[in-house]
Order: sequence, then structure tokens, then C-alpha cells
Amino acid sequence: GGSFVAAFERRTGKERWRVARDEETSWASPIALTRDGKTQVVVSGTKRIRGYDLATGEVLWAAGGLSSNVVCSPVSDGEFVWAGSSYESQALLAIDLARAKGDVTGTDVVPWVRRRATPYVPSLLLLDGSLYFLHHYQGFLSRVEASTGKEPARATRLEGLDDVYASPVAAAGRIYVTDRSGVTAVLTPGTLELLAKNVLDDSFSASAALAGRELFLRGERALYCLAEE
Repeated sequence: GGSFVAAFERRTGKERWRVARDEETSWASPIALTRDGKTQVVVSGTKRIRGYDLATGEVLWAAGGLSSNVVCSPVSDGEFVWAGSSYESQALLAIDLARAKGDVTGTDVVPWVRRRATPYVPSLLLLDGSLYFLHHYQGFLSRVEASTGKEPARATRLEGLDDVYASPVAAAGRIYVTDRSGVTAVLTPGTLELLAKNVLDDSFSASAALAGRELFLRGERALYCLAEE
């Protein structure tokens, strides 16, 4: 109960605004984007994914269609928002920000929806016009065209990877997927060719963090920094 979204001044901690939400749970992180000179905060939820005006907290648009217990965070290129879930039902949908206003559920402002093999825990990766995502949190990686939702090829089975909670990340022309047992698969974007498989003796649920030429992985026992010497 008491669900809300709030904005705070970074330097002082002063609350700028607070808006009640008719939601039970949402594990997804909010994202910020700028459209037509206005910054909005997008938050996924069971009943609706919503775009909030950062300045006032006003709901600019909302779209239903996700499942309950949303974990996967949305992504955006400033033109569209993509959001997914896969708890009790499967959903991955695109939202056209240029036309998003009010409740757009079931309208052509949502140009495509996918109802199978969608992500649950790991978030989406948007890269070079494609969306990459795990099936639920299993070791199958799919790629679809972000503009159409079409899948150019069958999902790639990531041999040796089991449960995946960490979101896929991309850097230096490669995609990195880390599972809970400490295995990281390194793949080529597009073809999803396996380039390497690296193992750390730890358990990982957090997504990798990228900074410059360094990759950080937070395990249950230690924090790891991987970099070229």
C-alpha cells in the first residue's frame, strides 16, 4: 500500500513532488529521457507504464499491457520507449513518444507487442537499432528489431549459463551476459557469435557496470574490476 513516485533535490534532499500510484509492486528502475525539450521520467508498473513530467510529476502518458511484479527496466532512444515483463504473463511493447499523450493502451501509439519469450529479471539492452533480452531469466538470448519487433533469427542458447539476473551490457563492440554462477558470455552483436566464456568463483545478481575501459562486477563475496593492463 501507499505506492508513490517522488522527485528530490539532489544536493539538499528536499522533496520536489510526490504522486500517488495505483500499483502494488514494481521492481523496475525509473529512466529519464528528453522529448521536445521536456524531461520525463518513465516508470514501469503492473497496471500501467507511465511517463511523468520531471518538473511537476504530471502523468504525461500511460500504457497498460505488462504483467504483475515488473522487474525489467524500460529503455528508450528518445523517440520510443520499450518495456517488458514475464511474471504471470509475457509482454514486450513499444511506445511512440511523439504521439504518447493520456492513456494509449490498445492504440496505434503502441506499434507492436510481443507475447512470448520476454524478459523477467534482466532488463533490455538497446544497441544499434536492436533490442537484446533474456527469456524470463534463462540462458536464451533474443534479438528483435526495435522498430518492428521482428525477430531476424531464432534465440541463441547460451551454453553453460544458467539463471541470469544481471542485465546484458555492451561495450567495445561486444555484448556481455553474466549469470548467477559466475559465468560471463562475450558475444558479437547481431550474430550473437560466442567470442569467449569467462568464469569467476562467485555468485552474481547485479548488472555489470561500465566505466571507461573498466568493467565492474559485484559478487556476493567481492567487487571485481576487469581491465586491460
